[in-house]
Amino acid sequence: MKFNLFKKEKEELKIYAPVNGQIIPIEEVPDPVFSEKMMGEGIAIIPTSGNIYSPVDGTIIQVAPTKHAIGILTKDGTELLIHVGLETVSLQGEGFNVSVQKGDKVSSGQLLIEVDWEYIKTHAKSMVTPIVITNSLEGKKKYIATDEKNGIQGETVILASSDK
Repeated sequence: MKFNLFKKEKEELKIYAPVNGQIIPIEEVPDPVFSEKMMGEGIAIIPTSGNIYSPVDGTIIQVAPTKHAIGILTKDGTELLIHVGLETVSLQGEGFNVSVQKGDKVSSGQLLIEVDWEYIKTHAKSMVTPIVITNSLEGKKKYIATDEKNGIQGETVILASSDK
């Protein structure tokens, strides 16, 4: 019997829905910073219910001072940004309660942000929540978006990566 102790199997990264909702292509996000992929490849969800949970295992690398966005670094080096709503920075943290801080290790399914969707719906431009791979433009991996139309938090794989 032969063992390949030094040959590491390449695992694809699976990114799960961080919230329940309707899945839309990143190109349909009504904000050119996201729709034109200026920040990177991704996908978006129009939330229907629930809070924001970690879609991956990783380390928190950014929490916006206005609590509307969180960055996560995965073990394979993927940098993921969850941006809750559009133009939510102007809310100055209202409607959000963040449960993590920079440097925290998180597990897939762990609570990141409690969101008051009624407040967001009333006071922000949109509830659309982009999930973006901010280092996808480096071109080391290929990202495949799901064909699913409805996402269930922690169950639906919305993006997967593979080596190019």
